[in-house]
Amino acid sequence: MTLLDLILLSVALAMDCFTVSITSGLIQRRLVLKTMLITAFMFGLFQALMPMIGWLGISSFSSALERWDHWIAFGLLAFLGGRMILGGLKSDEEEKSFDPTKFSTTLTMAVATSIDALAVGLSFGCSGYETFASILLPIIIIGIGSFLFSVAGFMIGAYAGKRINFPVEIIGGIILIGIGVKILIEHLTA
Repeated sequence: MTLLDLILLSVALAMDCFTVSITSGLIQRRLVLKTMLITAFMFGLFQALMPMIGWLGISSFSSALERWDHWIAFGLLAFLGGRMILGGLKSDEEEKSFDPTKFSTTLTMAVATSIDALAVGLSFGCSGYETFASILLPIIIIGIGSFLFSVAGFMIGAYAGKRINFPVEIIGGIILIGIGVKILIEHLTA
Protein backbone atom coordinates (compact mmCIF):
# COMPACT_ATOMS: atom_id res chain seq x y z
CA MET A 1 0.00 0.00 0.00
CA THR A 2 1.15 3.49 -0.77
CA LEU A 3 1.18 6.29 1.80
CA LEU A 4 -1.92 7.76 0.14
CA ASP A 5 -3.68 4.38 0.37
CA LEU A 6 -2.86 4.20 4.09
CA ILE A 7 -4.13 7.75 4.70
CA LEU A 8 -7.38 7.00 2.85
CA LEU A 9 -7.77 3.76 4.81
CA SER A 10 -7.21 5.72 8.02
CA VAL A 11 -9.90 8.24 7.07
CA ALA A 12 -12.35 5.46 6.21
CA LEU A 13 -11.74 3.69 9.53
CA ALA A 14 -12.02 6.98 11.44
CA MET A 15 -15.55 7.79 10.22
CA ASP A 16 -17.29 5.78 12.95
CA CYS A 17 -15.05 7.43 15.57
CA PHE A 18 -15.87 10.82 14.08
CA THR A 19 -19.61 10.20 14.25
CA VAL A 20 -19.54 8.82 17.79
CA SER A 21 -17.34 11.74 18.90
CA ILE A 22 -19.86 14.20 17.47
CA THR A 23 -22.53 12.43 19.51
CA SER A 24 -20.41 12.62 22.68
CA GLY A 25 -19.81 16.32 22.12
CA LEU A 26 -23.51 16.92 21.52
CA ILE A 27 -24.38 15.21 24.79
CA GLN A 28 -21.86 17.23 26.80
CA ARG A 29 -22.94 20.47 25.09
CA ARG A 30 -19.58 21.99 25.94
CA LEU A 31 -15.96 21.28 25.17
CA VAL A 32 -14.34 19.41 28.04
CA LEU A 33 -10.70 19.08 27.04
CA LYS A 34 -9.95 16.11 29.31
CA THR A 35 -12.94 14.09 28.08
CA MET A 36 -12.22 14.98 24.46
CA LEU A 37 -8.56 13.94 24.68
CA ILE A 38 -9.29 10.71 26.56
CA THR A 39 -11.99 9.79 24.05
CA ALA A 40 -9.78 10.63 21.07
CA PHE A 41 -6.82 8.78 22.58
CA MET A 42 -8.90 5.66 23.26
CA PHE A 43 -10.41 5.72 19.78
CA GLY A 44 -6.98 6.18 18.18
CA LEU A 45 -5.43 3.50 20.39
CA PHE A 46 -8.07 0.89 19.61
CA GLN A 47 -8.12 1.76 15.92
CA ALA A 48 -4.35 1.13 15.91
CA LEU A 49 -4.42 -1.97 18.15
CA MET A 50 -7.17 -3.82 16.31
CA PRO A 51 -5.31 -4.10 12.98
CA MET A 52 -2.26 -5.32 14.88
CA ILE A 53 -4.37 -7.90 16.73
CA GLY A 54 -5.96 -8.97 13.44
CA TRP A 55 -2.55 -9.19 11.81
CA LEU A 56 -1.18 -11.26 14.71
CA GLY A 57 -4.18 -13.56 14.80
CA ILE A 58 -4.66 -14.16 11.09
CA SER A 59 -3.47 -17.74 11.23
CA SER A 60 -5.36 -18.67 14.38
CA PHE A 61 -8.60 -16.75 14.45
CA SER A 62 -9.40 -15.39 11.00
CA SER A 63 -12.43 -17.53 10.17
CA ALA A 64 -13.93 -17.32 13.67
CA LEU A 65 -13.50 -13.55 13.86
CA GLU A 66 -14.96 -12.93 10.42
CA ARG A 67 -18.12 -14.84 11.37
CA TRP A 68 -18.75 -12.81 14.53
CA ASP A 69 -17.03 -9.40 14.30
CA HIS A 70 -20.02 -7.62 12.78
CA TRP A 71 -22.38 -9.10 15.37
CA ILE A 72 -20.10 -7.96 18.20
CA ALA A 73 -19.88 -4.43 16.81
CA PHE A 74 -23.64 -4.31 16.25
CA GLY A 75 -24.37 -5.59 19.77
CA LEU A 76 -22.07 -3.09 21.46
CA LEU A 77 -23.36 -0.13 19.44
CA ALA A 78 -27.01 -1.16 19.84
CA PHE A 79 -26.49 -1.51 23.59
CA LEU A 80 -24.89 1.94 23.87
CA GLY A 81 -27.49 3.47 21.56
CA GLY A 82 -30.33 1.95 23.54
CA ARG A 83 -28.88 3.31 26.77
CA MET A 84 -28.59 6.74 25.19
CA ILE A 85 -32.20 6.68 24.00
CA LEU A 86 -33.45 5.58 27.41
CA GLY A 87 -31.33 8.27 29.05
CA GLY A 88 -32.77 10.87 26.70
CA LEU A 89 -36.30 9.86 27.62
CA LYS A 90 -35.66 10.29 31.35
CA SER A 91 -36.44 13.58 33.01
CA ASP A 92 -33.61 15.92 34.00
CA GLU A 93 -33.89 14.86 37.61
CA GLU A 94 -33.27 11.24 36.76
CA GLU A 95 -29.73 10.02 36.25
CA LYS A 96 -28.71 9.75 32.61
CA SER A 97 -27.35 6.29 31.83
CA PHE A 98 -25.10 7.31 28.93
CA ASP A 99 -22.20 9.41 30.11
CA PRO A 100 -19.31 10.02 27.69
CA THR A 101 -17.14 11.07 30.63
CA LYS A 102 -17.20 7.54 32.11
CA PHE A 103 -14.21 5.40 31.21
CA SER A 104 -16.40 2.31 30.76
CA THR A 105 -18.53 4.14 28.19
CA THR A 106 -15.47 5.41 26.33
CA LEU A 107 -13.88 1.96 26.34
CA THR A 108 -17.05 0.32 25.00
CA MET A 109 -17.34 2.94 22.25
CA ALA A 110 -13.66 2.53 21.35
CA VAL A 111 -13.98 -1.24 21.03
CA ALA A 112 -17.27 -1.05 19.11
CA THR A 113 -15.98 1.46 16.57
CA SER A 114 -12.71 -0.42 16.01
CA ILE A 115 -14.08 -3.85 15.09
CA ASP A 116 -13.76 -3.02 11.37
CA ALA A 117 -10.08 -2.24 11.97
CA LEU A 118 -9.67 -5.82 13.18
CA ALA A 119 -10.78 -7.04 9.77
CA VAL A 120 -8.29 -4.66 8.15
CA GLY A 121 -5.56 -6.29 10.23
CA LEU A 122 -6.65 -9.68 8.96
CA SER A 123 -6.29 -8.37 5.40
CA PHE A 124 -2.83 -6.99 6.24
CA GLY A 125 -1.79 -10.49 7.20
CA CYS A 126 -2.88 -11.75 3.79
CA SER A 127 -1.37 -8.95 1.72
CA GLY A 128 2.36 -9.00 2.30
CA TYR A 129 2.78 -7.43 5.72
CA GLU A 130 5.01 -10.14 7.12
CA THR A 131 6.92 -8.39 9.91
CA PHE A 132 5.98 -6.10 12.76
CA ALA A 133 8.17 -3.40 11.21
CA SER A 134 6.10 -3.56 8.01
CA ILE A 135 2.81 -3.07 9.84
CA LEU A 136 4.06 -0.33 12.15
CA LEU A 137 3.54 2.58 9.74
CA PRO A 138 -0.03 1.54 8.81
CA ILE A 139 -1.12 1.20 12.46
CA ILE A 140 0.46 4.54 13.39
CA ILE A 141 -1.33 6.29 10.51
CA ILE A 142 -4.63 4.62 11.41
CA GLY A 143 -4.27 5.58 15.08
CA ILE A 144 -3.34 9.20 14.36
CA GLY A 145 -6.14 9.56 11.82
CA SER A 146 -8.73 8.25 14.26
CA PHE A 147 -7.39 10.49 17.02
CA LEU A 148 -7.61 13.60 14.82
CA PHE A 149 -11.08 12.80 13.50
CA SER A 150 -12.28 12.10 17.04
CA VAL A 151 -11.02 15.48 18.24
CA ALA A 152 -12.70 17.20 15.29
CA GLY A 153 -15.97 15.31 15.86
CA PHE A 154 -16.00 16.10 19.56
CA MET A 155 -15.43 19.81 18.84
CA ILE A 156 -18.21 19.89 16.24
CA GLY A 157 -20.59 18.09 18.59
CA ALA A 158 -19.81 20.37 21.53
CA TYR A 159 -20.27 23.45 19.36
CA ALA A 160 -23.59 22.21 17.96
CA GLY A 161 -24.72 20.94 21.38
CA LYS A 162 -24.68 24.48 22.75
CA ARG A 163 -27.20 25.50 20.11
CA ILE A 164 -29.58 22.54 20.24
CA ASN A 165 -32.31 22.62 22.87
CA PHE A 166 -33.78 19.14 22.70
CA PRO A 167 -32.61 15.77 24.03
CA VAL A 168 -29.69 15.00 21.74
CA GLU A 169 -29.19 11.71 23.59
CA ILE A 170 -32.10 10.24 21.61
CA ILE A 171 -30.58 11.33 18.29
CA GLY A 172 -27.17 10.10 19.42
CA GLY A 173 -28.63 6.74 20.38
CA ILE A 174 -30.31 6.41 17.01
CA ILE A 175 -27.00 7.30 15.30
CA LEU A 176 -25.10 4.64 17.27
CA ILE A 177 -27.71 2.00 16.50
CA GLY A 178 -27.61 3.12 12.85
CA ILE A 179 -23.84 2.64 12.73
CA GLY A 180 -24.27 -0.83 14.22
CA VAL A 181 -26.95 -1.72 11.67
CA LYS A 182 -24.74 -0.36 8.86
CA ILE A 183 -21.83 -2.56 9.99
CA LEU A 184 -24.13 -5.57 10.25
CA ILE A 185 -25.68 -5.05 6.80
CA GLU A 186 -22.28 -4.45 5.16
CA HIS A 187 -20.92 -7.72 6.53
CA LEU A 188 -24.04 -9.79 5.90
CA THR A 189 -24.38 -8.64 2.29
CA ALA A 190 -20.66 -8.86 1.43
